[in-house]
Amino acid sequence: MHSDITWEEPFCQEGSACFRLGTDIAGNAYIAVAGQEDTPLTDSREALRALILEIKAGKADHLL
Repeated sequence: MHSDITWEEPFCQEGSACFRLGTDIAGNAYIAVAGQEDTPLTDSREALRALILEIKAGKADHLL
């Protein structure tokens, strides 16, 4: 597990996987399935911010 990552509480929807967001002091952002934090997806905080803004703008609505 990456010990320098500060993880947020898991975000869970009923009947689906729980996800966690994390950051480190170097400015990297992480997304992981809760319980699998040792294999996160990682990028910059700016990239994570851009992803979240695009999702909030509806660009992933077709996946629902």
